[in-house]
Amino acid sequence: MVIYMKIGEAQQIYREQVKAYQQQKAALSKQLKTVQSRMESTQSEEDKALFGKDAAVLELSIKELDDKQKEYQDYLDKLADQYCAYWNATVAEQQADAYKEYGEEMGKIMEVARRIMKGATVPQSDEKKLMDFSYELYTAAKTVGEMVKRQKEKDEKYDTLWGDKEKKEYDDPQEVAENAAAASDGPQIVSPEDTLAGVFVEE
Repeated sequence: MVIYMKIGEAQQIYREQVKAYQQQKAALSKQLKTVQSRMESTQSEEDKALFGKDAAVLELSIKELDDKQKEYQDYLDKLADQYCAYWNATVAEQQADAYKEYGEEMGKIMEVARRIMKGATVPQSDEKKLMDFSYELYTAAKTVGEMVKRQKEKDEKYDTLWGDKEKKEYDDPQEVAENAAAASDGPQIVSPEDTLAGVFVEE
């Protein structure tokens, strides 16, 4: 049965694995230095052979731990790529909406200026938006509009171009990335102790 994990959960689990293996490697490296030091300082050939065997087992153990840690780190790198892909996709969607909204906003502001220039009456809230966007454009539109209005018989009135638009709620990119399904081909979780259980040196 395949168990799917969220990216955030998987990252936490595999980071802990990498840390456990790192700590175990550090402990064995310390032991190896001690054994090598004893091997160099002893005069007995029998002791040298015993220390040599201990050193060989420790070196093999460190290599086994290193290989397994690399496997976990490679998967963590893969998870990081996945995380970034989900993050970027969420942000890109938000940016696309922001550009679209900006374009629509500019269109409305220009339409307000056009309406004012042709002598029509627009809501004060629409006039304020035009003024906030560009005071120069606003005063130019008002000047032209006043001249046109004098020649018109009937006043033309418009409703606001900005209705009560509901603000769109966006997903948090971090939340999306952490809760997406992790790649299902993650390495099996094995403790450093279990990895070391299979290490031996042939007699």
